[in-house]
Amino acid sequence: MNLLSCFSLLLIMWVLSNTLFSAIIDARSEPLIPVPSISEQFFVAERIPSSQFPIKMEAEPPGESEIRVVHHHDLNEKILIALIVASSLLGGILLFLLFFWIYRQKKLKNSNKKSRKSLEAAKGISMNPIMVKFDSLRMANSKGSLAIFDYPSLVAATNNFQESNHLAEGGCGHIYKAHFDEKLLAAVKRIDGVTQDMEREFENEVNWLSKIKHQNIIKLFGYCIYGDSRFLVYEMMEKASLETQLHGPTQGSALTWHLRMKIAVDVARGLEYLHEHSHPPVVHRDVKSSNILLDSNFNAKLSDFGLAVTSGTESNNLKLSGTMDYVAPEYLLDGKLTDKSDVYAFGVVLLELLTGRKPLENLAPAQCLSIVTWAMPQLTDRSKLPMIVDPVIRNMMDLKHLYQVAAVAVLCVQTEPSYRPLITDILHSLIPLVPNELGGSLRVKEPTKPVCPGPSN
Repeated sequence: MNLLSCFSLLLIMWVLSNTLFSAIIDARSEPLIPVPSISEQFFVAERIPSSQFPIKMEAEPPGESEIRVVHHHDLNEKILIALIVASSLLGGILLFLLFFWIYRQKKLKNSNKKSRKSLEAAKGISMNPIMVKFDSLRMANSKGSLAIFDYPSLVAATNNFQESNHLAEGGCGHIYKAHFDEKLLAAVKRIDGVTQDMEREFENEVNWLSKIKHQNIIKLFGYCIYGDSRFLVYEMMEKASLETQLHGPTQGSALTWHLRMKIAVDVARGLEYLHEHSHPPVVHRDVKSSNILLDSNFNAKLSDFGLAVTSGTESNNLKLSGTMDYVAPEYLLDGKLTDKSDVYAFGVVLLELLTGRKPLENLAPAQCLSIVTWAMPQLTDRSKLPMIVDPVIRNMMDLKHLYQVAAVAVLCVQTEPSYRPLITDILHSLIPLVPNELGGSLRVKEPTKPVCPGPSN
């Protein structure tokens, strides 16, 4: 029973009690029937049976007699007093509930007004349908609620987006290092000149990352909307992206064989969560080395969910998106999108980790060669396989482990989607290749015997 129902019930009881009170007062105002004299009462008593006789005779000392008449006057007064007290109590309770209800409504109204003003100030613009959607999402998802950053705080944290704080340039924006305080170090992605497609991807990113929580998926702290610019505030990933580590200035020198296998396992775990444990299941649709970020301990996390969709979404309604070097053939040619599309992209990443090559190599101004086309003939030839391994790790792995990784990669990049394994099966194949201390099940008792180095590329 809510407050309004209780209020109505007490109002009815108060009205009834006051009606009864009024009826009693009216009854008392009528003239009383005169009491007959003692002699009349005596003769009347002779005609009335003793069971109905209203006069009580009490024993008195000899020579004295008194007849006492008992009336209902005292009883009526007690009832009247009780009704007055009850009516007063009900009236008091009713007034208390009325004032409490008014107070609650006023407080709720002020709270909503204050929240809306705060939200508008944080975003720097007036509310519109997308803002309402974001605010509803934040309120509905209390466990993983996102912070709404105001623009001045982002300016202060990035030192007005100084070049010295510039970390990287993404597909649709720039990423800056941000110091909000001594404890919170974050990465701010700035997107300027937002188009309709960018707006849709921004909304998609906020939507998915407010729901998805996993150790191998990037954490989104919050967002900011300011004019035509959009800002996303992520956890800091000190080692940048896998693409930077493999194809940047260091050319993969910091990535040992075991670290590369750990990264592969981390990515597979993130994809397994999306495909098998997320409700609803999710297809990332843009798995690539630049969207795999590494923290200070080389823990890998999937990022950039702007193109992610619910598994089973009709691909006819989806615009062909993603990076061509990682796009599965069936999606590129026929528009068919499933979780096996992510598996294909994972296979390309696995080949990058294995060979150290880019997914698409420029052989001539008008000629490119994909890593899949180049590697496939050699992956299945055990005599040639060691020759295509990245020279940085060529002497670090066991040959059996190399064969196993090559076999997994071959299955992932099969042209026919049904031939590709599930991401769960891939994960179970790779975990035994990663040492215990790095999150796998491999027990390393002594250094592995190096593979005979082949000629470098």
